[in-house]
Amino acid sequence: MEEAVRDGVAEQRERLMESLRVYGGHYTELGRRFAAWLGLHSTDATAVLEIAAAEERGTPLSPARLSERISLSTGATTALLNRLEAAGHISRAREHSDRRIVTLRSGGHIQERADEFFGPLAHRLDAAMSHYPPQLLEQFEAFMADLNTTMNSHLAEQDAAAPRPLRTPR
Repeated sequence: MEEAVRDGVAEQRERLMESLRVYGGHYTELGRRFAAWLGLHSTDATAVLEIAAAEERGTPLSPARLSERISLSTGATTALLNRLEAAGHISRAREHSDRRIVTLRSGGHIQERADEFFGPLAHRLDAAMSHYPPQLLEQFEAFMADLNTTMNSHLAEQDAAAPRPLRTPR
């Protein structure tokens, strides 16, 4: 009997991980559609959303932090920021007392466009979550925090163990 219970738990975990993969796929597809809707490359749209979300949380990003968040080199991030700034989607500000620190800000129209695009989905997701009691949502939060911590640790270990690419002489 105990083995059957273990098998049932393993199957439940597999179903849950599959559901998370499907959700991740949907999230990626929404990002791709948002980029197309804005007429941007998906990486540019991801960067704009990261900048706007960080701003909304009250923790605006620096170019280096954005580079980490979207997994681009510093050079590629600079080129991306130049494109976004030239198009009026973002601005770079020196708001800190240390004038070397650059803060990224989204253009006001970006938040409006994001709200227009994602707003209907946000309402639907909120309605779906409203069926669950607050205590269960707290458990979901803890569960997702544990999964995110595990994923972050795994990615950091992979980064540390990754062989460095060989440089070819010019």
